[in-house]
This record gives sequence, C-alpha cells and structure tokens, in this order.
Amino acid sequence: MNFGKRVFIFSIFVISVICSGPACALEAGEAAPDFSLQSITGEQVSLSDFKGRVVLLKLATTWCPTCKQLSAEISRAGDDLAANNVVFLDVFVRDSVATVEEYLAEMDYPMTFHALLDDGQVSDDYNVYLIPRLLLVDADQVVRFDSAGGNVSAEDIKAMVRQYQPPAAEQGS
Repeated sequence: MNFGKRVFIFSIFVISVICSGPACALEAGEAAPDFSLQSITGEQVSLSDFKGRVVLLKLATTWCPTCKQLSAEISRAGDDLAANNVVFLDVFVRDSVATVEEYLAEMDYPMTFHALLDDGQVSDDYNVYLIPRLLLVDADQVVRFDSAGGNVSAEDIKAMVRQYQPPAAEQGS
C-alpha cells in the first residue's frame, strides 16, 4: 500500500473516531439548513421548495458501497414514500453529472425525486464527515432524524415517515 493511500485511510479513521457520535450530526429538533443546488437536469432545487412535505435528504457518493445499499433501502420504501407525498433529495458529494446519471440508471424511485450536485454548501452546512447520511426533515423543515453514517432499513424509513407525516390536508404539493 503506498504512502498516500495509508495517509488517506488513517485520516478517514481519525475523522470516524472524532465524529462517531452525535457531535457531527444535526440534533433532532434543529432547523434544517436551507440550500439551493443544481440538479443533474440543470434546474435549481432548494430544500425550502418542499416546505409542507416530509423530505428524505441523502448525502452520499456514487462510489460508496454503503451509499448504494442505502439507495436500495430507499427504493424498497419507494411506493410507501410516494403514497405519503415524500420528497427524496439525493445530494451527491463530489460526483460528476455523467457519474450520477450512470449510477441512477440502476435505481427506480416512484416518489418525487431530485438528484443534486453538492458544490460544498451542503457538505459544510450538514457537517458531512461520514457517508452515507440520511436525514428526515419534517414539513416544518426541522430535522427529525440524522443517521450520522449509520445503517437505515426500508422499514425504519417507512416508520419515520409515518411518525412525522403531516395530516393530508396540510401537505404541500
């Protein structure tokens, strides 16, 4: 193993140890930092565009195997998420449009979905040191869950959505 690779692995280890607890996560009850990013289709998408709806916010990369597993769990929960008017914002950290398009060719998301390219804003605002990160943002744009790099199943996702879903009459479009 070359020196550069060892330094990189050691750095990831140190960051993982330092940020292994909730110190690097957003606390439940905190306002979700708003952002506006470009989607892979060229449109500007902001978190605040979806006030009134539950938002699943995933921060990940295309090359991370655990990120791909989380995408599969979200896809498994997809029909339930669509039925509950949930928005899924998949924020790709340091990936190109072409790489994201190739990655998404294998995915099927029936809910409202946007693939976004992080320009560093979300990584900074959400203290992204471990990936994948999955956050559930409620209809009032408050963080209700932050996985902080932990595993989340389709059943976990469905249960959280049911818990924080606003009454149907209050949901935005």
